Amino acid sequence: MHTAAGRPARTRVRRPPYTAAMSSSSPVDWGPLLETFERHQRFTITSHVRPDADAIGSAVAVAALLSRQGKLTRIIMPSEPPPYLRWLDEGEQLLKIGEKVSHAEALDTDCHIVVDTSAWAQLGDVGAVLKETAAEKIVIDHHVSSDDLGATEYKDTVASATGVLIAELFEAAGVATPPDVAAALFCAIATDTGWFRFSSVEPRTLHVAGRLVEAGANPSTIYRRLYERSSMARLKLQSRVLDRITLASEGRVAYSWVLRSDIDEVNAQPADTEGFVNQLLSLENVDAAFLTVEQIDGRAKFSLRSQPGFEVSPVAERFGGGGHKQACGVMMDGPALEAIDRVREALVEHLEGQPATPDAAS
Repeated sequence: MHTAAGRPARTRVRRPPYTAAMSSSSPVDWGPLLETFERHQRFTITSHVRPDADAIGSAVAVAALLSRQGKLTRIIMPSEPPPYLRWLDEGEQLLKIGEKVSHAEALDTDCHIVVDTSAWAQLGDVGAVLKETAAEKIVIDHHVSSDDLGATEYKDTVASATGVLIAELFEAAGVATPPDVAAALFCAIATDTGWFRFSSVEPRTLHVAGRLVEAGANPSTIYRRLYERSSMARLKLQSRVLDRITLASEGRVAYSWVLRSDIDEVNAQPADTEGFVNQLLSLENVDAAFLTVEQIDGRAKFSLRSQPGFEVSPVAERFGGGGHKQACGVMMDGPALEAIDRVREALVEHLEGQPATPDAAS
C-alpha cells in the first residue's frame, strides 16, 4: 500500500489479547511478512544505536531465518556492539555504517527490516538510508514509543522483548531454531526482562523461553557470559556509580552519573555501564531511578527505570526520548551535570501526587 506521493503508508499489525491457548503460537499474524520474504531476495536488517542484546539477538536471528530460506542478508548497525555482547555475533555479520559499509551500499537492497525500535532518533546514520531508500520497509518491535518510518509494522507492545516476536516468527515460518540462534534469542529475552523479574513478563514469555531452551539455549552459560566476566575497568566504574548515588523526593528517586573522564581514567567503555541503573532501583523505598552517562560528544545519555505501578516514560518523552513505561531512555545536550538537574526535577514533579511504592500487582 502506498500514499499518493508514493511513500509506503504506515500499517500497524495489531494483536488480539493474549490467552493461554496462544502459548504455542504468536498473537501476531506473520502471514503477510512471510509473503514479503517470498517476494524479495536481498534483505538488510538494522536496529538502534548502542545495540543491546535484544537488538543484536533479534537481528542475528532474522538474518538466520532469511538465510535458511535462501535469501541474501546483511546486518547494518548505526553503532558497534559492546564487547560483552560480541559473542552473539559469532559470524561477525554486524557491519557499522560509515565504516564497513557506505551509505550508497546500504541503499542497495530489496527490503529493509528494522528490529527493536521504531524511532528515527534511535537509528543514527542508518536513519538517513531509510529516509532515502525506495526499498520496502518492515518494522518488528515491542516498544510503545513510535515514529512513522513509512514501514509496515509488526508491533506488539505487550511482548516483553522483540526476541519473543522473532522466536514466534520462526515458529510461524515452520523453521527449526538452531542452537546458536536459540541462545541469541534467549539472551535477548532474558536481558530485556531483567532475567524474568520485570512486570513485562507474562506466561507467553516463559513459554517462548522454554522452547528456546529445548532448542539448545543454555541459560547458565548465557548468564556467565553476560555477568560473570566483568573487566577490572567495569568494576572500577561501578564503584564510582555506587559512590555517587544521590537520593531525591524523600528517598523515592535515586540517581548517579558517569562522566567521560571517569571512563577514560579507568580505561573503560560507555557500554561498561550497562545494567548499573538497575542497582540504583534496588535501593529500599526507591520508586524511580536514572543513570546519566556523558558521551564523547558531550551529550548526556539517560537510562530511566521504575518500580511496578510507576511510569517513567512520560519523563523521557518530555525531553524527546522514549521506550517502555518502566524502562526508557533519552539523549540530551550537555553539560551532563546540568542535564541531570533538569531530569531530576522533572522526575520528582512527575512522582508528586502518586502514592509511594504501590503494590507490585497494581
